[in-house]
Amino acid sequence: MIAVDSSVLIDLLGDAPGADAAEAALRLALSTGPVVLCDVVLSEVTAGLGHGSEVMDALEEMGLGFSAIDQRAAIRAGEMQRKFKQRLRDDPKVGAKAAKSVSPDGAGAARAIADFLVGAHAMLQCDGLITRDQGFFRDYFKGLKVIVPTEPLHGRSLRAP
Repeated sequence: MIAVDSSVLIDLLGDAPGADAAEAALRLALSTGPVVLCDVVLSEVTAGLGHGSEVMDALEEMGLGFSAIDQRAAIRAGEMQRKFKQRLRDDPKVGAKAAKSVSPDGAGAARAIADFLVGAHAMLQCDGLITRDQGFFRDYFKGLKVIVPTEPLHGRSLRAP
């Protein structure tokens, strides 16, 4: 089971420049097994695109499922964010680097707990994560298989005509 991050779904559903690459990554993942989104991703996509029931209908039509974040992943997310904040305080180099880095959703150094929840869910409940925010997830979730949408796939589209 592969998890998908909101950056990829917003690209796809919002018909952004990265939509073709997002679609290719999702199609490839779907060809190998289930692809799911967690509660945080559903909330972020709904906030970005509106109308929750329409968003969920579109996601289900694409073949995506829903997987709630379990207690173990929620605890791990909190622990990871605490370590992240400690690193920012303790190491000026890390703090300066984080202040310059901006995630696809604009989070930058102010990493919200949402990012850690998505990562912990993917790491503990899934086999990988499809995301554009590869740097953050590779740095903070060692061992997590990070799948980055890179190339469009030619053929039938997942998107509604």
